[in-house]
Amino acid sequence: MSKELDFGETLRARRMAQAKDNPAFSLRKVAERVGIEPSYLSKIERGEQPPPGEENIRRLAEELGENPDMLLALAGKVAGDLLAIIRERPTVVAELLRTIRRMPDKRVSEISRQIRDGDW
Repeated sequence: MSKELDFGETLRARRMAQAKDNPAFSLRKVAERVGIEPSYLSKIERGEQPPPGEENIRRLAEELGENPDMLLALAGKVAGDLLAIIRERPTVVAELLRTIRRMPDKRVSEISRQIRDGDW
């Protein structure tokens, strides 16, 4: 049984997969484009440093073509805009999240689309 990857391992796996075909995804070049030191990125990937803050995670996600919410979740963080929503309505948001936890992804996406489109 394979273990679930943590933030650093996932980040490294995604970067290395792209680096196979594109040298622009070397650790040094990615770190430069994101605006962090290569040694810091290396330590994050190896789990020697905790995940960076939200903005750096967002820049890494953009750089690697990943969903920022997924990387934030792996880092044990919540996006600032979501945190604001939770703080505004903590009880109802908690109830909603606990309810959809048991639903299939397809159904959650359908409900989300209906709410977004005003079809409810």
